[in-house]
Amino acid sequence: MTQELILADWNAREAIAEAMVPLVGRLYRDRNVEISIYGRLIVKRSVIDILKAHRFVRQVEGEELSVVDTFPVLEAVSAMSVNEAHIDIGKLAVKFRAEGDGRTLKEFLETELAGATVQGNGTPSTDVVLYGFGRIGRLLARLMIDRSGAGHSLSLKAIVVRKGSAANDLEKRASLLRRDSVHGSFKGTILVDEESQSLIVNGNLIKVIFADSPDNIDYTRYGINKALVIDNTGKWRDEAGLALHLKSKGVARVILTAPGKGIKNIVMGVNDGDITDADAILSAASCTTNAITPVLKAIYDKYGIANGHVETVHSYTNDQNLIDNYHKGDRRGRAAGLNMVITETGAAKAVSKALPELEGKLTGNAIRVPTPNVSMAILNLNLETEVEKEELNDYLRNIALHSKLQKQVDYSNSPEAVSSDFVGSRAAGVVDGLATITSGKSCVLYVWYDNEFGYSCQVVRLAQRIAKCTLPAYPIEA
Repeated sequence: MTQELILADWNAREAIAEAMVPLVGRLYRDRNVEISIYGRLIVKRSVIDILKAHRFVRQVEGEELSVVDTFPVLEAVSAMSVNEAHIDIGKLAVKFRAEGDGRTLKEFLETELAGATVQGNGTPSTDVVLYGFGRIGRLLARLMIDRSGAGHSLSLKAIVVRKGSAANDLEKRASLLRRDSVHGSFKGTILVDEESQSLIVNGNLIKVIFADSPDNIDYTRYGINKALVIDNTGKWRDEAGLALHLKSKGVARVILTAPGKGIKNIVMGVNDGDITDADAILSAASCTTNAITPVLKAIYDKYGIANGHVETVHSYTNDQNLIDNYHKGDRRGRAAGLNMVITETGAAKAVSKALPELEGKLTGNAIRVPTPNVSMAILNLNLETEVEKEELNDYLRNIALHSKLQKQVDYSNSPEAVSSDFVGSRAAGVVDGLATITSGKSCVLYVWYDNEFGYSCQVVRLAQRIAKCTLPAYPIEA
């Protein structure tokens, strides 16, 4: 093709992507319908983001997908009476191409989206309080604000922090939400209302409450009722400590963003079916447990796991020292930005809390390395059946694209991928297919994970599950 034809083709696809933006926006605002391309959400995304989502399909599915294919699907969906659903127009376009069987697109979609055309009454909004506003707290705020809209059912109402020594404490909190050295600038506007001690973020009024204890706050004073408190401080990890939140007026349930003791540790996609209405306190487990458990479940279900070892190569965290100094933990007192630091991890043993079949079968260790975000888990597994590399990778690719674990497991086959490429990944873990090793009944898998953002996405999924506002996904996967 000549330069003129290449540019003309690009301009044509760009114009179609531009036409998709208002349709996607109206579906989300008016009918609480999320649109994605092979799991890549395109709600509130740019034209280039939409085009890149289409490009991604060729890398993992082995066939081209263009806005030329998906735009007619989006238009048809917009004309239908669909409500409260997550609709993957990329998968629908590819499925129509393969399984249309002479039907019109309208006829095909009426069958595929039958469950989404039932008019619901809407899911009541659940008030959310972030107790703590550190790395995870601020990312949770970004995620919930990004998904706020007419049909959004998680409403961030308040942030609870200890009063800092600075006179401009509120402005400093806003600045940390506005700018992030790892995840980039916040996409939107943030206004500080000193008089009401609130932040106004993309039209959402969020009260900032200063408190030293979780058990003496009257949230009802701020119009907050039956709230879901997400404790991201890590200070209290057992039922007795976390139950302090339930003593405050206006609180109904609590999520801990760390491994919990004596409470259910939930890894979304694996054991969220264990959640009952009676569970007032739940743990979202750790970032590493979330990264490896879905992959381990997929492997166990097909090949069985006799035993294995999990080695975590983890970015440094705020718990470590910037320079050599006293630390109660072994080795963690050494400068995080200058050293690889061997440390312990309970993630391997914690897997059995979500996947009891692996009780006593895994050992684990960790190495903290001088990177600020994105970690890797190396799974060295002895299986119960033999497997070849290509077969294993094909299976994991299919898990990432077409299974009930598709939100938790992603797949990469890029020969140039490095850790920074996975900053912002919404998956709990991303299998690096090119690094997979197999030998008889043994395999080694390399799983990348954004230990901040990917984990925060899992926490939000847990919150949606508790609030019963998870959108049904279409097309329905087997």
